[in-house]
Amino acid sequence: MRTMTLTEMRRVLAERGIKLTRSLGQTFLFDGNQLRRIIALAELTAGDQCLEIGPGLGPLTELMLAAADKVVAIEKDHRLVEYLRERFGDRPKLELIEADALDYLRDCGCDWRSWKLVANLPYSVASPILVELAQQTLGPSTMVVTVQLEVARRLMAQPGSAEYGTLTLLVQASYEPKCWFRIPSTCFYPEPKVDSACIRLDRRESELVPTAAVDCFGSLVRLAFEQRRKMMFKVLKAKWNAAQLQQAFAAVGLDSKVRPEEVRLSQFAEMARILAQQMK
Repeated sequence: MRTMTLTEMRRVLAERGIKLTRSLGQTFLFDGNQLRRIIALAELTAGDQCLEIGPGLGPLTELMLAAADKVVAIEKDHRLVEYLRERFGDRPKLELIEADALDYLRDCGCDWRSWKLVANLPYSVASPILVELAQQTLGPSTMVVTVQLEVARRLMAQPGSAEYGTLTLLVQASYEPKCWFRIPSTCFYPEPKVDSACIRLDRRESELVPTAAVDCFGSLVRLAFEQRRKMMFKVLKAKWNAAQLQQAFAAVGLDSKVRPEEVRLSQFAEMARILAQQMK
């Protein structure tokens, strides 16, 4: 299927007097080959329901409508919403929502478990959106998202690497990174200063962090990586007492001198369960 070209994008923006803003993280993917690779990575079928965040001028939306049964697209910029309504107004498969995506996802109470998130996420809110969906018990079955390359590396990071940190753990607690590909900055308009990557994340089949310990897990991870160069035991004493921490560290086989980037996801999850139980 033919996709919107860079020339067409520029023409639409110019005709409507739309100036893209960095504060909204607006940079549009126009390369048709890369857009089709995203759809392929999502493995869309005729029965799929898709959630898109930040559709922009709709090049990815067009491909999803051709491949899936339903698309819900959330766009914050009213100028782009008006254009999308004109472009796709007669498409019964599309539901277009004008809203701040992060606020909408926090408040809507939707059950996304049978849905796939397929989106070129706005750079400015990509990480918060992924964390929000990862921490929801009703999050999508699959997330195929385009993000800055640095963010993709953090999503895929393993213990001991410089990229391993809060984002890694909060997302990987619910989703497993499966595969990815790099997208050069030249495929976007306006051209960003860094390359991007499309990554696929699949929901874990079994619960890694018990529901009762989710809040504790979030607090534990965030506090631990606030001062990642320091010994984690000392940093965590700002919230838990030494006796509580000694029990949790011993249970998962950690030395009190360990630093957070050396601690595996499974160990963080078990520590959160133990600490949450202690706080009852």
